[in-house]
Amino acid sequence: MEILAASPPAAPRASARGRDRVFFCTMALVMAFTVLVGFGPTYYYRFFSIQAPIATISGGPFTFLLHLHGLLFTGWVVLFAVQTTLIARRRVKLHQRLGIGGAILAAAMVFIGTSTAITGARVGAGPPGVDPLAFLAIPLGDMVLFSIFVGSALILRRKKESHKRLMLLAYISILTAAVARWPGVLPLGPMAFYAFTFLFLAAAIAYDLTTRRRVHRTYVWGGTLLLLSVPVRLVLSGTAAWRAFAEFLVN
Repeated sequence: MEILAASPPAAPRASARGRDRVFFCTMALVMAFTVLVGFGPTYYYRFFSIQAPIATISGGPFTFLLHLHGLLFTGWVVLFAVQTTLIARRRVKLHQRLGIGGAILAAAMVFIGTSTAITGARVGAGPPGVDPLAFLAIPLGDMVLFSIFVGSALILRRKKESHKRLMLLAYISILTAAVARWPGVLPLGPMAFYAFTFLFLAAAIAYDLTTRRRVHRTYVWGGTLLLLSVPVRLVLSGTAAWRAFAEFLVN
């Protein structure tokens, strides 16, 4: 009788895992599409068309560093899609082995992403009408958040509910650059960039509320960190202290 009484909950748990697989695979595809639409006209399409732009959105040339940056961050988009697919197909061991490469990739992304941001500020790159030194707070903040989320995900890799949400938050934290490049978005300003980006966070929270009737604690602290980082960076970027720090980095 005890065995029979303990059996029924297994079906709901299996159903929840199935829904999770569908949700995270869907998020991976939608976010990859977001990257493609954002960076397609200014980067990806240039490899397939002679009429594609030969300069970045800020007017600078495509240097080796920028190509390396693009390669690494594109690798993350592909890896995230592959990893979610492997989990959906129950290929957990392969997922774990690829996770080692993912950790190395993430470390390289932070190093190259930081170097690219500092180099861009040094040569005056940035959105039109924005002080490059002030703008530097945005990409460097992205790298800090990405490091926090990926690092936490690696530490909590055996706690799958936290791990998968942290990896999603890491992806969201670097998605704003793609969102800002969507048609018609750039003139709306940084608050709009982040508002559209955080729709992915809202979708993740809504999914938790719909399927579990609560928001996972990872989204509580991680989402709060993401949201608070925006006004903090915008305010900090206009201070004399930040300008002095930015000048130290680029000199």
